[in-house]
Amino acid sequence: MPAPLSKTIRFVLPLLMCGAVGGCLVGPNYRRPSAPTPAAYKEAGNTEAGGWAPANPSDAADRRDWWTVFGDRTLNDLETRVATSNQTLAGAEAAYRQARALVAQQRAALFPTVAINASANVGGGVGAPTSQAYNLGLGATWEPDLWGAVRRNIENAGDNAQASAATLANTRLSAQMELAADYISLRQFDEEKRLLDATVTAYARSLTIAQNRYNVGVAAKSDVLSAQSQLQSTQADDTDLAQQRARVEHAIAIMAGQTPASLTLAPAAWTLRLPQIPAGLPSTLLQRRPDIAAAERATAAANALIGVQTAAYYPTVSLTGQGGFASSELGQLFNTSNLVWSLGASVAETIFDAGARRARVAQARAAYDQAVAAYRQTVLVAFGQVEDNLAAQRVLGAEQSLRQAASQAADANEVIARNQYLAGQVDYTTVVVAEATALSDRNALLQIEAARLTTAVDLIAALGGGWRAGAP
Repeated sequence: MPAPLSKTIRFVLPLLMCGAVGGCLVGPNYRRPSAPTPAAYKEAGNTEAGGWAPANPSDAADRRDWWTVFGDRTLNDLETRVATSNQTLAGAEAAYRQARALVAQQRAALFPTVAINASANVGGGVGAPTSQAYNLGLGATWEPDLWGAVRRNIENAGDNAQASAATLANTRLSAQMELAADYISLRQFDEEKRLLDATVTAYARSLTIAQNRYNVGVAAKSDVLSAQSQLQSTQADDTDLAQQRARVEHAIAIMAGQTPASLTLAPAAWTLRLPQIPAGLPSTLLQRRPDIAAAERATAAANALIGVQTAAYYPTVSLTGQGGFASSELGQLFNTSNLVWSLGASVAETIFDAGARRARVAQARAAYDQAVAAYRQTVLVAFGQVEDNLAAQRVLGAEQSLRQAASQAADANEVIARNQYLAGQVDYTTVVVAEATALSDRNALLQIEAARLTTAVDLIAALGGGWRAGAP
């Protein structure tokens, strides 16, 4: 073996072996940061006897079709369209594919870059012989990942891809939740219109009664005017519902990936069913929130960048190799005598940068601390949202019972006031007040029912999308 070649191999071989075994991996290895966790849900009483499980986000958990708990076929159909046609969701899915492609791009840096090159040159001049040069070669360059910068970049890209997957899951859950809330509002408007239609019919009868009594001289003109004003005001409210309902219907169409003109939802009866909230909510359900998973994966990605910046303190090694054929005659190009090759290695180390590397490491550590704070804040907000909606469920349940009793009493009082007016025992103002109170209480009861359903949607979302006993 020629002496230059043997010396080159003795120099390059140790570097190749070091790169092959993976070298060092500088920078801190990731450990999931702690997060504030209460002993139990304040608003749910005692949870499971075992207390809280460690907060391990599980954004890939099976959430199934949680909206089916409301027992509405139209809602089920609309939610199915969200998964396939919602454009915000489609954008989040594309972002996830970009993140996955970046992982593959970063992984490619572990391997040599190989290129083939060929050239042919013919030249000459006045009185000079023609010269020819032909070359065909294969070249490779490689920077061994001695200190783990490439592997930390791969780790960062992988964590970001997982965060993107969690963001996709959170986008899907948010779209499903928004559509369910809009659908509840739509059906609330349908039910409110049914109540107002019935009220308009009743007020028209009251106007007829007042007009007849006025015609026979037993009632004042003011009774007729009051009945007329009350009827027309209620008719105006009834008409205004059409605009409010149309706005919600348009929002539902957009959420389902359709133009408002292409979706029409016929009015339907109030059939939405309030789901039963489990008495003891498993602590592991909070782990299923995709936004927590995204924040935790972002923390891991930030941690990997500390290693990337730390690797800049160490020397970089570049290996190059060339091999091929060179000849002045094309027909002789592939002769053994025309074989040429070269191997090379270089080492570079920055000895002075005025603290730039130290600043970049400090910046990466600060970014990691920021990500940890954001993760912990996400956990706190998640617990707060669960508590808020548990409290709302409890309070609205108690309020609904009171509103129902108040509405029943107002309905009874409305009948009594109308009969007393017919008997000449009270003036028409008493009837107007009783009828207005009865309508107000009916609407308040309907709003409470809708609020309980909307709160149930919010609670399901706060728990990461439904619940199943014993499921993470």
